[in-house]
Amino acid sequence: MRTDSLGAFLKTRRDRVTPDDVGLRTYGTARRVPGLRREELAQLAGVSAGYYTRLEQDQAGTASAQVLDALARVLMLDADETAHLHNLARRPAALRMVRPRPERPDARVLTLLRSLGESVPAIVWGRRGDVLAWNRTGHALFAEHVDFGAPDEPSRRPTNARLFFLDPHTRDLYRNREELARAHVAYLRLASGRYPTDGRLAELIGELMMHSAEFASLWARVEVADCTTGPMNLRHPVLGDVDVDYQVWIQPDSPDHRLEIYTPQDVASADALNLLAAGTAGTAAPAAPAAGRPGTRPPSLPAGSPSA
Repeated sequence: MRTDSLGAFLKTRRDRVTPDDVGLRTYGTARRVPGLRREELAQLAGVSAGYYTRLEQDQAGTASAQVLDALARVLMLDADETAHLHNLARRPAALRMVRPRPERPDARVLTLLRSLGESVPAIVWGRRGDVLAWNRTGHALFAEHVDFGAPDEPSRRPTNARLFFLDPHTRDLYRNREELARAHVAYLRLASGRYPTDGRLAELIGELMMHSAEFASLWARVEVADCTTGPMNLRHPVLGDVDVDYQVWIQPDSPDHRLEIYTPQDVASADALNLLAAGTAGTAAPAAPAAGRPGTRPPSLPAGSPSA
């Protein structure tokens, strides 16, 4: 997980920017680096080559926001990558991991979820991708093999990335799996920068690295993205092929809790979701968590894995 340091992130992004990208002439000289040289980046960002070298070696201490913004501009970082750069720069030199208390979904997010009824599939995700709540349609679309009441108890909550990378039941659910796998990993990378001392998040990433070669390979690419909208092409075991768009709604005062809804891309997918909603409409279920609901641990977790 050393790819999480400020210096490592800067190097990966420097390697991706060519002299042509920033208008530098090379006069046909041989180059030993795939992207910009350190001194070239430093000059374009208006800092000394020695200072930038220390930044890349994680030996320069805290960088100012102005310097970080200048580096982001030269490296052509997008908004998510720039935010990640600033998050990494703010990390203390010695991290002390803590285990946060189990998350409780914000009441206003749950109110919004209840207002949707079963008309569209919807899930409330926590900061680590834990399912904090879902409606019956969302549960039936993505994880009907998991106990519907599992989100009510923190120790049994299914986790988005665990389901995607480790659960054999969902291995063939996604027809655009490669695209979605990159999105999952990119979001966890962003989250790890936002919450560097979150021990539960670090455990999740470590577990995925150990048990999923696919995850480990993608993690090494150091991609960063918030992933708030995009296509999701499913091969549902009951409905067949269903194409939806996911959209994330975030309350400004509770950004950790993300309400994700899934809307159909075409008429056939709309009909399939209507059938799914009709099939769940007769099952009364509260959208808000209710403590003490019985059930079993989600089958996606390998033996010995942390459950939250």
